[in-house]
Amino acid sequence: MIKKQLEKNENVKPNTKLLNQLKENFPNFFDKDNNFKIDKFKNALKSDEINITKEGYELNFLGKSYARFQTSTETETIISPLTDHNNKDENINSENLYIIGDNLDALKHLLKSYSKKVKCIYIDPPYNTGSDGFVYPDNFKFDSATLSNKMGIDEDEAERIIDMRGKSTHSAWLTFMYPRLVLARELLSDDGVIFISIDDNEHANLKLICDEIFGEENFINNFTWLNNLTGRQISGIGAAKTNEPILVYSKSKDSASTFNIDITFAKKYMPDAYKGFNFTIEEDNYGKYKKGDTLYNHNRKFNEETRRNLVYSIYYDEINNSFHPENPDLDKTNLIEILPHKNNDGIHKFHAWRWSKEKVINEQYNLIAEKKSNGEYEIYTKNRNYNQTTLKDIITNISNGDNEISSLFETKVFEYPKSTLLLSTLLGTMDNSLVLDFFSGSATTAHAVMKLNAEDGGNRKYILVQIPEEIEESKPAFKAGYKTIDEIGRERIKRAAQKIKEETNADIDYGFKVVKLENVQENTLERLESFDPNVLVSDDYVNDFSNEDSSGLETILTTWLNQDGYGLHAKWKDFKLVNYIAHRYSNSLYIVNEGIESSDISRLIEMIENNELNISRIVIYTYSLPFTIINELKTNIKNLRNNKTVDIIERY
Repeated sequence: MIKKQLEKNENVKPNTKLLNQLKENFPNFFDKDNNFKIDKFKNALKSDEINITKEGYELNFLGKSYARFQTSTETETIISPLTDHNNKDENINSENLYIIGDNLDALKHLLKSYSKKVKCIYIDPPYNTGSDGFVYPDNFKFDSATLSNKMGIDEDEAERIIDMRGKSTHSAWLTFMYPRLVLARELLSDDGVIFISIDDNEHANLKLICDEIFGEENFINNFTWLNNLTGRQISGIGAAKTNEPILVYSKSKDSASTFNIDITFAKKYMPDAYKGFNFTIEEDNYGKYKKGDTLYNHNRKFNEETRRNLVYSIYYDEINNSFHPENPDLDKTNLIEILPHKNNDGIHKFHAWRWSKEKVINEQYNLIAEKKSNGEYEIYTKNRNYNQTTLKDIITNISNGDNEISSLFETKVFEYPKSTLLLSTLLGTMDNSLVLDFFSGSATTAHAVMKLNAEDGGNRKYILVQIPEEIEESKPAFKAGYKTIDEIGRERIKRAAQKIKEETNADIDYGFKVVKLENVQENTLERLESFDPNVLVSDDYVNDFSNEDSSGLETILTTWLNQDGYGLHAKWKDFKLVNYIAHRYSNSLYIVNEGIESSDISRLIEMIENNELNISRIVIYTYSLPFTIINELKTNIKNLRNNKTVDIIERY
């Protein structure tokens, strides 16, 4: 089940991912030999809307070619569920997920099922302060000569890249972060956003690689989290640090939602910032509203020669309280003409309206005309979402999270945990979203998601990823019985869930499923590599993937269901043929275990032809089926009656 990934990785180059994306979206710009016809591509781009420039600015660093290479390779890990945990009553139907493993591998697995489905990503990566424990973790299975050949770089540079192992330089940190951010972007939905906590050590570099990966035009803001009014005292010249930046990017700024939060919520979490939000609520035939902004757009300016669709007269019917954009057939008798404000800068005649003519006609019930003291009218909009406001880019809930986690564990088991107040403020703008945190640490994100859902009735779901980093024996967490960071995170989720349930009794998802990313044993890889389907062997190629948490069958099916786009919560059902038990999910039937016989194949064909089994795919674990049985299955599937079509997919 891992052989094809290994073979594919042998041929990967740094630009493989980019070329695959170009082939997928622009196949007409490749010739029969897979050469990219760049001149044809440039000609296609020539238009009034696109400017092609040779001027450019980007961040280059040692290891960038290797970082790009990592985005193209397939993960060589498999996914094992923690079966006992996942089958507990509180977890069996949960849609939350905790992944134990390296986050680069986790992101590659997640892309199989969750591409463009994540609305919000929050990460708190290592800051590379020199004292936060960050070192570049790659073990480099290549020597310098192999790396040189794969990257298209000289051996000296390849050797310097390999030498980054265990270092905490800027280049090492960027090489570590770059592929993770590239893959994270692919997981974001079109209206998705990513929040990245960072400090001054790598803030400038992070901004540059995010500009490259997400696009400068998709930079949203640089939030400032005021987290310590007393300030962190520093030696030498400088001011005491009272805040941390949070970089915010969107997948597409045109599609990204406004960061609107409930005013009641905002006042609760940031009372000083939102204390002035008091207004009058009115009601009309369409419901409650408050008076919003003027329809006049202060930022749109046009001169008479460039008069466009947002500069026009609106005629107001005072008696019927109706609005009529100018048009040749309009009877203007007894109507009052209202223009965008005149401008006296000597260049522009008028500013513009914020709405088009069509929107004024279709949504005039959301407009108000008010007469001013000078006798002229001003048009305002009606705000139906009167209970919401836009999140400020200075977040003033001052908390470092220490007290929260200490109260749950009765000891300090984690250093510098993020505050649920911070996460609640960010996630409070998205009430029904899939949230991903792939540097989950103490699992503050999961805690905040449950807390928010209990408070506002939202239906947020989370995916958390944490590498099983070992805890030093001198740390309080180790003395409390925790050997790895993920153990702390998972225990925190359980304790936070219990606390929230006791305090609120809210009907929310308190559970979570757990999967672990496992490396395939070297002797297993060797056996898979030497496998000959024409030679009858009695080896069990399923049990090779079993471990203390799950059987080989469970590991294979969990990995495959996610690979096929069904996700990591998908649960297969046993499907009996004659004596053999296959496994079904949706339109797929999986044949994994040994023991299938000709009578089972005959029964399978009969069920498909008689519409007892409605599937379009049969996925077989080739190592478990004799060559004769595979041939029999293929022959019968090829000759199905009633023009039925079922694909057979062989996996190694």
